[in-house]
Parts: sequence; structure tokens; C-alpha cells
Amino acid sequence: MVVFEDIVSRISGHARELPAKDAVLFVRDQGREQVTERLSFAELDRRARATAGWLRARCAEGDRVLLLFPSGLDFVTALIGCLYAGVVAVQAPAPNNQNRQGARTAGIAADADVRLVLTDSRHLATVSEFLAAPGLDQIPCVATDIEDLGDGADWTPPRADPDAEAILQYTSGSTSDPKGVVVTHGSLMHNLGLIQRSLGPHRDTVACSWLPPYHDMGLIGMLFSPLFLGCTVILLSPTDFLRRPHRWLDLVGRYRVTFTTAPNFAYDLCTRLVTDEQLAGLDLSSLRHALNGSEPVHAATLTRFAERFAPAGFRLEVFKPCYGMAETTLFVSGTPLDRSPVLTAVDRAGLERNVFTPAPADPDAALLVSSGRVLDLDVRIVDQDTRQVLPDGRVGEVWVRGASVAAGYWRNEEATEATFRAVTADGEPGFLRTGDLAVRHDGELYVTGRLKDMLVIRGRNLYPHDIERDVAGMHEAFRGLHGSVCSVPAALEEIVVMQELRPRGGDALDLPALAGRVRGELGERLGVRVANLVFLRPGQVLRTTSGKVRRSVMRELFMTGALTPVYEDLSADISRRYRGASA
Repeated sequence: MVVFEDIVSRISGHARELPAKDAVLFVRDQGREQVTERLSFAELDRRARATAGWLRARCAEGDRVLLLFPSGLDFVTALIGCLYAGVVAVQAPAPNNQNRQGARTAGIAADADVRLVLTDSRHLATVSEFLAAPGLDQIPCVATDIEDLGDGADWTPPRADPDAEAILQYTSGSTSDPKGVVVTHGSLMHNLGLIQRSLGPHRDTVACSWLPPYHDMGLIGMLFSPLFLGCTVILLSPTDFLRRPHRWLDLVGRYRVTFTTAPNFAYDLCTRLVTDEQLAGLDLSSLRHALNGSEPVHAATLTRFAERFAPAGFRLEVFKPCYGMAETTLFVSGTPLDRSPVLTAVDRAGLERNVFTPAPADPDAALLVSSGRVLDLDVRIVDQDTRQVLPDGRVGEVWVRGASVAAGYWRNEEATEATFRAVTADGEPGFLRTGDLAVRHDGELYVTGRLKDMLVIRGRNLYPHDIERDVAGMHEAFRGLHGSVCSVPAALEEIVVMQELRPRGGDALDLPALAGRVRGELGERLGVRVANLVFLRPGQVLRTTSGKVRRSVMRELFMTGALTPVYEDLSADISRRYRGASA
């Protein structure tokens, strides 16, 4: 009989075998200084037992507990305490007066039907006020750092069941309303093992992350994975990273970090904002894995970062592009430790027809980055309309089947049926439809975009992230800011480009002239008319917690007139349809 080993037995085992080893270090800015808080495996186990004993007196096995914490050790101990108690942890951003996440967090609390809410004393008043809203006002709220949780001396491990719910992982909502992904203990353990087998981290790995703990990349990849392995992870708050991006890279040298993960935008941010003086004090030579988990990964970001930080000892081969999503717990594919990232020049016209044709000699080719290889999962590329499995070299939707795939969406049978129980045209059942477009070539998986985001213009498939990247490089006023591209119904489907801008040096921009320039350059580049330009203030392009542009939301805001543009230049047809302008 095979005995199932869950994450609880892993962590408690590390506490016995490696009691004094640092499990988690949290480094936070305090003025101009940095403060480091440490949590050994023995202390994590002790605190988790105490939290579990307290929870068991108030919750039944399988109850949901909402965790509203900032990054830090209090969150870590509350999370592991939930697992030790056999209750289901639900992570969400802690609401505050400046946070636009409040509505999303309220929706999560109601959807998950949580039994109670845990937070820290610093956020207790704000969270309690947030919970006073109708429908949430009966949910108890406790600050774990001031509550007497006991000593957990009589703790016993929960029943190890691979089919039991471990966490509810709410999607980031880049294309739809957030849904609660049911991650079981079995899918969690399989995915953590898959990360180890695919990428090669081990007990001596030193990890570092600033990613939000309520996001799948931060939670699974940079917290659960190190705890699973028994290695040390150094955490930095997302706010401290965004204020001072070099802090993340400085920690790499200070702690001899070998493993880190971030979305594409974070590497781009560091390339632009880390000063020469800051660069001179960095040492990135210890890094062996710098994962980039965006869909898709931008080749220019990899090469620019590697060139910029080469004096600090960074090498291009350290980049390990990967691919995953909450519905697969996290990880699907990645670049192994012994391989460099694979960049392939591809014919653009073929790509618009869903055909992957390498074109190494074509100066106008699209440079695509592989998201690595697939191990221990059944991944197919499928025609989204006919459900036929496509051969290598053809672009289609990614379908995934295997033990890492989550159980479905929490109390949403309709969405679960549509997403998690797909059947191919030849009758093979049990696939997850990811909604991502990709192609396989020479064993590599190249993710090309989101199915719902793709623009179909005059029979051609255009990827909005490519257009957004082109626009961002057209003028100094766009540098470091964000854009969103969509198409909207008109007499013919028309492209709309929304771009944040910031005048430089106090000079007023000639916005009509700038719009004309963008239209002209895009038209020449794409071979199609781009008649609709919307310029926005910085921060108006909405993104998820992992930095993905919320294109479907931006499209809806444009169509309903809910944006407040700095300047808008629209075709006559679009003006009539969406702005009520007369002919």
C-alpha cells in the first residue's frame, strides 16, 4: 500500500531533520534601513501547530479560512497553520484605503463562503471595517499576532488525503471575473514534484521572491516549493520591490540566491530603473535559475536584461522561461537547468495563419521565446473550433491533462464542465482548456498569446501584445508605461490602441501629431489600418497582480465610454457607435 505524503508531512519532517535551518527570511524596508525577520523550520512547525489547534476549536475540517495579510511571516504561519488544521486556506489581497482590490476581495469572501478571516494587528481595523459590509458582517475576524493561539502541544496531523481540498486559488481575472480554483493535496504535491523534476531545485537551493503571496506564481512557486524542498526562501514585499527594484537584485548577492522567479515586466523594470551606481554594487553571479513566467515571454526583455546586468555576473543562459497557470496548480513547462533559453525567429505572415515557420535569415521575423519542455503532463495543441489535435508547427489552444490539474472551480459546475472536462474530436476526455495559444516545435512549447485576446482582422491573426510592444517603443512619452490593444465591432472589425503617456521635461505634446505618427507607423508595420488611438494617464491601463494587461476589461471600458482619456482620435464609424457622435 502506497502512503500519500502531503505538504504537512513534508514540512513537519523538515522541522525534525533541519530544525535550525532558516525556512523563510522576510526582508522589509524600514526607512532607509532594511529589517530581516527569520523563521526556522522548527519555529514554523511550532507556530503552525498552535494555529492549527486554535482553528480546530472553531472550524470543521474543510471549512474555508480567508487570509488577508501583506507579505510576511504572519501570512506564512497562518497559511501553514490552515494546512496543519485540515481547513482550506483562501488567499486574497488585504484591503486598504488606497486599494482597488477591495471589491475583488469581497467577492472572494462571499464566493468561498469563508468561516472566518485571519489578518495581522496592523490591518485588523481596516479588515474589520471591510467586513462590516452586508453579506460579510457575520464573519469573525482575528489578528493572529495578538491572539493567544495556545501552544499546539496536542496537535495531530490531519488525515492525508490526495483528493482533499488544500487551498482555493482565485484566478487573477485577466480575462474574466476571478474564480476559485480547487487545488487538492494531490495536485499540489504532484506540481511541486514536477517543478523539482523539470527545473532541478533541491534542498541546498536558495530562493528569493517579491511576488504577492496570493498569486499562484508567488504562492506555489516561491513559497510552497521551497518549503516542499526544505530549502530557504528570502521574501521581499511587492511594494518594496516596486519602489526600489534594485532591492530584489541586491538580495541575490547578499544571500547568494540561486533561484528566483518573476513576470516579464519585473525584468524590464529593473533594466530601465536600476541606476549605474546601484548596478555597481550588485552581484548576480550565484543565480542558476531566473524564471520568467509571462505568456508570452519577450525576447527583447531577456537580451536587454542580460546585457545590462552582465557586469554584475548575470548570464543569458540563467534565464529559464516557463509556462503555467492557477488551473494547473502552477507549473506546466519550463527550461531545464542545463539548457539556455531557446529563441527562434519565425515568419510573421505564417504566424498570422497559425503556422510556425522558422525564418532565421528574415530581418523582419518575429522572435519567439520557448517556454520550455513538458514533463509528466499530457499537453496537446488543439484547434479551438473543431477540437482536432494539431500537429507540431501549428498554433492552437493548449489543452492539459494530468495529476497537476486542479479539481475544478469552486461551486461553479458550469465553468468546471466547460474548462476542466474538455473532450478532443477523437473522443479523448479529461482535458483542461487553458485559453492560451501555443505551438510545439522540436519539443519546445512556444506560447503565443491568449485566445480571447487575439485580434482577427481581415482574416489575419494579430497578437495584441506585439502591437502594444511596438507602440511602447514609438515615443519617449510611452517609455515604461502600459498599453492595451483590442478590436471592437463596427462595419468592419476595427483595432483600438489605448496607450498611457507621460510628457517629458514639462513640454506639451502635440497629441494629434503623435496619434498620426502612431497610426502611420502601425499601419506600415501591420499592413492594416489602425484608425483608433486613445491616450491615457499613467495607471489607467488595468493589470492583474502578476502584471498582465486586463485587455477584456479595457475593451469593455472603451466600448462603454468609461475611460477618461487625455486624447482620443477615433474613426467616424467608431465615434458613431460608441460615442454617439453624429455623422
